[in-house]
Amino acid sequence: MNAQPTSSPAAASSPASSAPSSAPSSAPPSAPPGAPPGALPDFLAPVFAQYPLPVVSAEGVWLRTRDGGRVLDLYGGHAVAALGYGHPLWTRALTEQARSLSFQSNAVPMEVRARAARRLIRFSGLDFNSVFFVNSGAEANENALKMAFTITRRTHVAAIEHSFHGRTAAAGAVTWGAASKWYGFPRTPFDVSFIARRDTAAIAQQVSDHTAAVIVEPVQGVGGAFDLGAPFLEALRARCEQVGALLIFDEVQCGMGRVGEPFAAKLYGVQPDMITSAKALGAGFPCAALLMSPRVSAALKLDALGTTFGGGPMACAVIEAVIEAIESEHLLEHVRSLSALIRSRCLVGPVVAHQGAGLLVGLRTSRPAKQIHAALLERGILAGTSADPGILRLLPPYVLEAAHVELLRDALLDIGA
Repeated sequence: MNAQPTSSPAAASSPASSAPSSAPSSAPPSAPPGAPPGALPDFLAPVFAQYPLPVVSAEGVWLRTRDGGRVLDLYGGHAVAALGYGHPLWTRALTEQARSLSFQSNAVPMEVRARAARRLIRFSGLDFNSVFFVNSGAEANENALKMAFTITRRTHVAAIEHSFHGRTAAAGAVTWGAASKWYGFPRTPFDVSFIARRDTAAIAQQVSDHTAAVIVEPVQGVGGAFDLGAPFLEALRARCEQVGALLIFDEVQCGMGRVGEPFAAKLYGVQPDMITSAKALGAGFPCAALLMSPRVSAALKLDALGTTFGGGPMACAVIEAVIEAIESEHLLEHVRSLSALIRSRCLVGPVVAHQGAGLLVGLRTSRPAKQIHAALLERGILAGTSADPGILRLLPPYVLEAAHVELLRDALLDIGA
């Protein structure tokens, strides 16, 4: 395959890139010319490892690099670009709202905010009756945990091994491995314990009458596109009911249609007390939401929660547009179809197994996934990795087509076992 960068129309039939061949580089480039002594490169905080992929624009499922190369995006900016790039409904909603009213806070009522909340509750198909709009998945998780503590007056949270819930104080506290890697705070704000994945026998020991909440990603993202499965989630629900704890589904990565249903809770038939959503919720515009059941909503009081930018008019217009696109273009069915196609067609070359759900796909590889990732990038395909060194993670836009899956298959065959 080894396609070279091109800006010609022929590039539409096969991916091409500037042929970067390395994993993300953690070595910062030199400071820009004329910068003062000691200036950081480009004046940006040097905290991100980055691929040598200078993206300047995108359309559909294709990224375009500075030198005119095209790269097939099967990672979607960490599962954000659910509608791909330049989707007409998304673009029109954002443009029109920006022209009419770009921002007002929650100090004033807005119909666009109320419409987005109603639309999101209806789209979920679950037993929720209120929405609190915020800005990020971590912020949604912080507020979900806060509500659990407010309701139960308890001091313990159970999470799941290999989980990721965000980098803020509370969200980081329930993230597996954060304490030894990047947490940074002197102590966690509450007691935390972790349950092994799919270990239903361990639930009773870790979830007790001291537990305020259990927080769980039904399909783990950073943990390797790992599907926890209905039996485990049902056991968590049952134990929470036994001891009076609240069940929080963190669907920041796996929700908003990514698993082929509105939320993974719908896929597995398990009703949580709260769902947190972000990423695909705005499909590129920063926004997030906390969906609450009647039990949780009953505990809300004036000033119990707050945000400046959450629920802004542009965010809410985009949320409406994302749901409209998913429903009107039948993207849930499309996600299920493309997921099945990837699993049937891409078990080739270095791929020996698959896991996950919908278009949160984990391809297990016969050698380190970062090597396969680099080889795909050389062939003009951007995928992702995970905390599991043997899993190549795919989080493509929902508008992916069968022809794109064949490009991935061809690249995997070219890489070889």
